[in-house]
Amino acid sequence: MRSIVRVVMAGGLLLGAAACSQDAPAGETRKTVPPSAAIDASALVPTEVRGGSGQSMLAPPGWTVSLWARVPGARLLAFAPDGRLLVSRPESGDVVVLSDGRQQTLVEGLNQPHGLAFDGDTLYVAESDQVDAYAYANGAVSGRRVVVDGLPDDKSPELGGKYAHALKSVAVGPDKSLYISIGSTGNISAEDRDAEPERATILRFADGRLETFARGVRNGTGLAVAPDGGVWTAVNNRDNVPFPYEGDDQGKVETSYVNDHPLEPLARLEKGRDLGWPYCNPDPDLQPGDEDSPLSYSDRPFVRDFDTNRDGSKLDCAALRPVEQGMGAHSAPLGLSFAADLPGVYRAGALVGVHGSWNRKPPRPPEVSFFAWRDNKLGPQQTLLSGFQREDGSRWGRPVMAVQGPDKAIYVSDDYAGAVYRVSAS
Repeated sequence: MRSIVRVVMAGGLLLGAAACSQDAPAGETRKTVPPSAAIDASALVPTEVRGGSGQSMLAPPGWTVSLWARVPGARLLAFAPDGRLLVSRPESGDVVVLSDGRQQTLVEGLNQPHGLAFDGDTLYVAESDQVDAYAYANGAVSGRRVVVDGLPDDKSPELGGKYAHALKSVAVGPDKSLYISIGSTGNISAEDRDAEPERATILRFADGRLETFARGVRNGTGLAVAPDGGVWTAVNNRDNVPFPYEGDDQGKVETSYVNDHPLEPLARLEKGRDLGWPYCNPDPDLQPGDEDSPLSYSDRPFVRDFDTNRDGSKLDCAALRPVEQGMGAHSAPLGLSFAADLPGVYRAGALVGVHGSWNRKPPRPPEVSFFAWRDNKLGPQQTLLSGFQREDGSRWGRPVMAVQGPDKAIYVSDDYAGAVYRVSAS
């Protein structure tokens, strides 16, 4: 069995609050090196969730966490121009609107609504098979129109009900283009790259035309526009990747390798960019092929996938642009947003809701991550909120998305606990 004792270099996941499950290999340790000029996870302190049921998070010192609203199935978030908070609920088929913790249904009867985005007073809602536009005013919507239809989901005849990542996200670019995430149908379903419209992509809709903007994006649920107008995605990458390097372990699927490979990308997209899936995987190993290699998540290159691209004939992995930032394998990043002015040392940056792994041993814990925005670039991952996972690996909560509100507080959705939290700093 390969060793999984690693050193995580700058850009690594901060696991000061992490806990191992009962299935964890004996003696496993993980040394972390926090990014400079920031509060690392070991400096976070237990903070009771006010108004909750005795739960406690780990948060920066002096920060307050409150249960702001009970919202079963709360997923993605968007603040309306009037300061109300919108929450999508795919399982319920609706979008609710919150004001001072009070909620009401904004729109219902939808097909797995997920992504939410505003362009002035126009609200875009991404259903699993289409994107709708509404006129929004004073906590109500009107004039529904379908902007993009025919998006693939589990009801698409050619898929026969099989679609692992049917939920869609949506963002509005500075040129008014719509960006839509289209997840892959499975873990390694290469046929997605030849579909129409192409799956495992970020699509762009502009001037009545739908086109592939970026491809090889296995499940880019995190989708947002940065302050400089760039489009970024946070990606759920593949599972059960075999060891790709020469040696006795080549081609084997081992827990010790799968636990840390491949990384989950946080990447800036441009037209034509390819994030490699399912032929190339971003590699966190600083010493490729070395079982004790240190790990890094900044500017990481791609390696060939042993299952799908062993000889490199499907895609030249070395030609792909390295991934700007990343997270530990199986982090399951979901919602992505950009905040203009967070308290303390944080300031401007990206917020990512890390849902936590479903099949890793030990499980990777859920958290809210922060990536500093400096000189139109994102810095490495920092843990902002954690403590959702118990010592036995079970969880009491799983954050989905975090957004900064007009009041400068951070609002966090949690689909597992069915809650929206308000996080503020004194």
